[in-house]
Amino acid sequence: MSTALEVRSDYGAQEVRAAARRCKEGAHVRRLLVVATILEGGSRSDAARIGGVTVQIVRDWVVRFNEGGPDALATRKAPGPRTILDDRHRRAIEEAIATGPIPAVHGVVRWRIIDLVQWLWDEFAISISKQALGHELRTMGYRKLSARPRHHGQRSEDIAVFKKASPRAWRKSGAACPRKPA
Repeated sequence: MSTALEVRSDYGAQEVRAAARRCKEGAHVRRLLVVATILEGGSRSDAARIGGVTVQIVRDWVVRFNEGGPDALATRKAPGPRTILDDRHRRAIEEAIATGPIPAVHGVVRWRIIDLVQWLWDEFAISISKQALGHELRTMGYRKLSARPRHHGQRSEDIAVFKKASPRAWRKSGAACPRKPA
């Protein structure tokens, strides 16, 4: 069995517990209390029971604490997958969306995400999924909207003729009805 990893000594258990009291996030407080238990001389297995985790996770928390102190135990956001597109591709997509498709060239009259996926493949030989491109477009500030279809021969004066007022669903009753004694 290997020896336990030493915890940095510039923080005492009381300082770590004070940092835990100031903290508002539960998971961060739990990590700090586990480290404070170790600093007070508790065993790693006791600290793991207090934190509700395994000894290996306690070791990982000690490593993080040694690297950056109490703030290093805060919950971090996972970086997620790297994006396929770079700024040059994003500018090209913005320009393509702004100018719109050319039906004779692109074969579509309006851009859909699947059409932009094909366009990216034709222009840059980049293979990207519809979901990934949709996420990219949302981060660029675009939303998936579509205009209501309108017939090319539609006239606004015809619309007014066909509009009808709906009949009232309720009518006011006449004079108040006298109640019968019960």
